Amino acid sequence: MPPGVVRNHRMFGILNIDKPPGITSRKVVDRVAKLVRPVKAGHAGTLDPLATGVLVVCVGAATRLISRVQEQVKTYRGRFLLGQRSDTDDVTGTLVPVPGADGVTRERLEALLPQFVGRIAQVPPQFSAVHVGGRRAYKLARRGEDVELKPRTVEVHRLELLEFAQPEFELEIECGSGTYIRAIGRDLGEKLGCGAVMSALVRTAIGPFRLQDAVSLDELSAETLPEHLLPAVTAVADLPAYRASAEELVELRHGRPISRRLDAADGSAVAVLDRDGEIACLAAYHADSGQLAPRQFFVRHCSLFSRESGDSI
Repeated sequence: MPPGVVRNHRMFGILNIDKPPGITSRKVVDRVAKLVRPVKAGHAGTLDPLATGVLVVCVGAATRLISRVQEQVKTYRGRFLLGQRSDTDDVTGTLVPVPGADGVTRERLEALLPQFVGRIAQVPPQFSAVHVGGRRAYKLARRGEDVELKPRTVEVHRLELLEFAQPEFELEIECGSGTYIRAIGRDLGEKLGCGAVMSALVRTAIGPFRLQDAVSLDELSAETLPEHLLPAVTAVADLPAYRASAEELVELRHGRPISRRLDAADGSAVAVLDRDGEIACLAAYHADSGQLAPRQFFVRHCSLFSRESGDSI
């Protein structure tokens, strides 16, 4: 085995990484992938090179949980510069000065914030990963093609003005998946009549994954990675959970539902745990029959052993 590669090929878990500025999320995943290969790795929610903060990287079979992590509420702190527009909606693009920023007050800005809370229509930035005709918008924009993007409905749970010091301001945003923070700044600037671009962005949380608990990329190595690998069950901490017996896990593994009354809504997803408390599978709960039907299994990476025989199942 090449030096610098983690030897445990049965790795199954999640890394909460503090992404540094200036690199893509893909580069971070590539660094992790080199440490854990041939086990796969993937990130749950892209951060632009300008942005820093929480980047969740799923390792091994935990990559099947990427969509669940992406669905969780995200928290950001973004800084914005009034009196500018750019083709990227941030300072990395071609900046164009716009007059009128001097007349913007804290009160005017705060009065606009309620318009950006709740389910809102948002046009993604031209330089974004949104698909247009089967291609990424940013690839078309880089080629100088005119990209026409339609508004999408996104959800902003909270929007708070943390700081205002002309010509800059800082917002804290809690939002759902698919929300572009630089688009919020852009649209605020347009309503103020002077434009605004994002100058910095930090993602401080995705669901239970917090920035204060994140590991820096420089701290990760073949030796340190296992100690920073969080249990995969962390990604489903918001779901009802049921710890199954070895016999029940055998049934689920073979696609057969098990009977178990739970305090859960009909059709809700349930995290089925093995005897060690790690996620074994995701199941759908049918309240009328009191059954759990398996939907997604992680058997090869869980401690599914019969206590009586000691054999893996």
